Amino acid sequence: MQTATATPAVRKAPRPRADALRNRERIVTAAREMFVELGPDVPLDDIARRAGVGNATVYRNFPDRDALVREVVCSVLDRTVQAGQLALAESGDAFGALERFVHAAADERISALCPMVASTFDQHHPDLEAARERAERIIEEVMNRAKQAGQLRPDVGVGDLMIAVAQLSRPPAGTPCLSADRFVHRHLQLFLDGLRAPARSTLPGTAVTMEDLRQAQ
Repeated sequence: MQTATATPAVRKAPRPRADALRNRERIVTAAREMFVELGPDVPLDDIARRAGVGNATVYRNFPDRDALVREVVCSVLDRTVQAGQLALAESGDAFGALERFVHAAADERISALCPMVASTFDQHHPDLEAARERAERIIEEVMNRAKQAGQLRPDVGVGDLMIAVAQLSRPPAGTPCLSADRFVHRHLQLFLDGLRAPARSTLPGTAVTMEDLRQAQ
């Protein structure tokens, strides 16, 4: 009589506990705030204190500063993607969706994180590249919808938009970062009004793409 062979049970990888996920989110939020306020060299111990967790919890989630910086940048890019998706879903006006997205992207303080992307860690890390691609796709979708509606001038590209958002949401030299916040949305709206079609002038050069920006680094 042949004995049936028992099928080995498949063990599932344990899911992170809810409190562990909350701690990770608190660390990323605290790090983003402090990177914007103080720059990428803020001590990790200070980030732990703001997040309300122990130092060991920070290092258990992020073995080094590069890992934490990368997670912060990816989270900002993903929040920007979510803002674009909401703008497209909730605004029936194509240019209104673009306006909503631009103001939301500025609130994420992408400009403050740009130097960190350029100097702190591997720009070609797969997580960062995937997050960047998602962000570029949603920006193109928002802009293309406005162009197809005849509301956005056709001679601007994704790179043009990102340069303007980064520059206009960055405080002038010598100005405290947070004190300039109240002017950001005013100046962004001036810029957005200049994007409306029909255009009142001819722009020099050609529309700037994200590839143009990468080659300029």
